[in-house]
Amino acid sequence: MKITEIITEEYKWPRAKPITNGLHTYTDVEFALVRIRTDEGVEGIGLGSGGDIWRGVVKQLTPHLLGEDPVNVERLWARLWVPKLIGRRGLTTRAISSIDIGLWDIRAKVAGLPLYKLLGGFRDAVPTYIAGGYYEEGKGLRELAQEMEENVRMGARAIKMKVGAVPIREDVERVRVVRDAIGPDVKLLVDANCAYRWYTAVQLARRIEDYDIFWFEEPVLPDDYDGHRKLAQQTSIPIATGENEYTRYGFRDLIKHDAAAIFNADAKILGGVTEYMKVAALAQANDLDIAPHGSQDIHVHLVAAIPNGLILEYYRDTVDPMWGRIYKDTLALNADGTVSPPTVPGIGVEPDDAVLAPYRVA
Repeated sequence: MKITEIITEEYKWPRAKPITNGLHTYTDVEFALVRIRTDEGVEGIGLGSGGDIWRGVVKQLTPHLLGEDPVNVERLWARLWVPKLIGRRGLTTRAISSIDIGLWDIRAKVAGLPLYKLLGGFRDAVPTYIAGGYYEEGKGLRELAQEMEENVRMGARAIKMKVGAVPIREDVERVRVVRDAIGPDVKLLVDANCAYRWYTAVQLARRIEDYDIFWFEEPVLPDDYDGHRKLAQQTSIPIATGENEYTRYGFRDLIKHDAAAIFNADAKILGGVTEYMKVAALAQANDLDIAPHGSQDIHVHLVAAIPNGLILEYYRDTVDPMWGRIYKDTLALNADGTVSPPTVPGIGVEPDDAVLAPYRVA
């Protein structure tokens, strides 16, 4: 089997209302993918980030892949990730990630297995939390509580909310309201998206500890390893981070600094499935858990494949107005709050081209 063509597709659609996390506001949803085609008719779908740089890097890397066997993922990853020239961190590594995910989709299709089984098949359903609790215009405490109550009615056994965009006393009240809304038996996660210095993160952590917080995600900037460690030493809340970390080397450094108990590794960012599995093994060797950030469509496989896969992040229509329409099949919560990975060969994502076509931008 040989790779014959690699193309990128990018789409964009507006949200009814912008959503804001600890630092950033998002007015639109951006969706991008890589299609890797072969001479045997097997096509791999790689999920990406989009944008001029991402698209340009995929184009630049394509000549290194044409004519190659897509099953040789280690060989191709080493060919693409050459720190002196391209890769190491940033958008170039994100582009490599997209390609690598597409290669693994092909690899699993050729093997006739869903990706999670090809990678290890540790379980057939994974614990899941619904991500939300963003700041929005007109969304007060009552509306926040209603969102969380709806998540619980859907079957959620864990939910995540944003902190960091308002004064600490306001976020403490938001956390209290959410805990009251979901009750004592649903896990509550908070995510600051790097909004704090370590000492202000300590102030928030100490004031919300009584609300039984499952984790405190990205409290400080990704490169502030010491800040993560200082915070972790002064709170009982487990620290989670890593969604903006790259390759096994970045996670090695997080471990060296005792920066976090839980890694939010994102295969679309850190280097793809190939590198994700190395990060998972590194974490396992240090008795640490993986709870990936981002797209449930790829990460349901990666949580299900490994013994230290802790929980899956799950986005619903409150975050994306096209939820349930992007793919021909959409992952849904099971009655027990878990999500089961697709059982078809590959990743199991088949974009609905007819639905997406009006939103294509590149």
